[in-house]
Amino acid sequence: MDEEKGSALKSEGELMKQNKETTYDVQPLRTKEEIEEMKWSLRRHCSERDYFLFVFGINTGLRVSDILPLKVGDIRGKTHVNVVQQKNGKPRRISLKQLAPEIDNYTKGMSDEDYLFPSRKGNKPISETQAYRALVKAGEGIDRTDIGTHTMRKTFGYHHYKRNKDIAILQEIFSHAAPSITKRYIGITQDEIDESIDFVL
Repeated sequence: MDEEKGSALKSEGELMKQNKETTYDVQPLRTKEEIEEMKWSLRRHCSERDYFLFVFGINTGLRVSDILPLKVGDIRGKTHVNVVQQKNGKPRRISLKQLAPEIDNYTKGMSDEDYLFPSRKGNKPISETQAYRALVKAGEGIDRTDIGTHTMRKTFGYHHYKRNKDIAILQEIFSHAAPSITKRYIGITQDEIDESIDFVL
């Protein structure tokens, strides 16, 4: 579905409402292959900006609302970035070491004062709705209907848990009230349910 057709079907407000109401329907990308497919689709059907947004999101675990206001100077040449999260006012220190090559490549030729994810309309970043539309469009390009802005954060969390098996650390990173909330959010609860009934009588 192209952006103009999507705009005709749903207003920006309706899209954002849908995004918030279906947080748990949006899924993480559980395998490296799924991640690579999404990267490919973003480059093919969207833009380099949208590709980098996805890469940045799945490697930092930040909410899209905390990513979009960032400027080039906040991350270029830095090993870490300090972000005050909009939702809860809590600070987070994010390592950028693993993203250094991607950051250098993406920001080449950009000014430190430029927004990382600039809108084509004026000196401002893209909106959360625009980010949502791009990710949905890329998801549709690989026949996925469970992709949204939360996919980035959930994918980060899913692979963090699979690698470290420490739900308490992830709960702290996400500022969740209980481990059960974190497990459900990143799709681990569903994985465990699926595994528990994966047998033949």
